Amino acid sequence: METKRLYRSRTNTMIGGVCAGLADYFNLDPTIMRLIFVLLALLGGHGVLVYLILWLVVPLQPEA
Repeated sequence: METKRLYRSRTNTMIGGVCAGLADYFNLDPTIMRLIFVLLALLGGHGVLVYLILWLVVPLQPEA
């Protein structure tokens, strides 16, 4: 059984690939994940902080 790992996307990036990587991990559309981060950013600014932390912590997807 293959374990599921969280990576930043190399192919579906807007800024850093964080939202696309999270969307792949949770089987969501990347646009939905991006909207969630925008809403978090507008409702107190936490979305920006979480995004930056994830950008630094989550590794980039390995090349195929």
